Amino acid sequence: MRIGIYGGSFDPVHIGHLLVAETVRDQLKLDKVLWIPAFQSPLKQEWLPTDSKDRVEILRLAIGGHPHFELDTREIDRGGVSFTIDTIRSLQADQPDHEWFLVMGADSLIDLERWKEPAELCRLTMPVVVARGGMPPPDLGHFAKFVDADRLATIQAHRIVMPEIEISSRDLRLRVAQGRSIRYQVPASVEAFIRNQQLYRK
Repeated sequence: MRIGIYGGSFDPVHIGHLLVAETVRDQLKLDKVLWIPAFQSPLKQEWLPTDSKDRVEILRLAIGGHPHFELDTREIDRGGVSFTIDTIRSLQADQPDHEWFLVMGADSLIDLERWKEPAELCRLTMPVVVARGGMPPPDLGHFAKFVDADRLATIQAHRIVMPEIEISSRDLRLRVAQGRSIRYQVPASVEAFIRNQQLYRK
């Protein structure tokens, strides 16, 4: 099977995340996209995310009913700092015969040198880079330090073309704290959960 790996804090998940996952799944003909919420991002250790139980429930609400989306909580269950390479090794140990595609935002690409074992990440998975709204096209030359020319060409062939939506989880948290609307930026079920649980309010 061809499996997409989509990790992040998802605090909260929004329609931009959903569009990325569906576009990648469609363009690359993936059998499944695994949504893997991080317990603690290694590049955001100065920031404490929302309780993992709430983030998991928000994801369940957002992706429920999609036959090709699946929630994987191994990073939450593991606790501590969530290193992607550890998750990939765990996935491959469980399902060694699958083909893995690592979904990355252009902002993650910029920080690739700070990731744990980036060369091994590029060997074990096919990185798939998606541009973020409001940002220039991603420079895939960042991979040149970690892969040979043939692998770089293959990564470039997997570039994802999609509409750019300028939504961020950080902005959504701020909007909620300010009492502003997030309607149509998150699924209605997620909006209701955030309101009912009083999340992101000061």
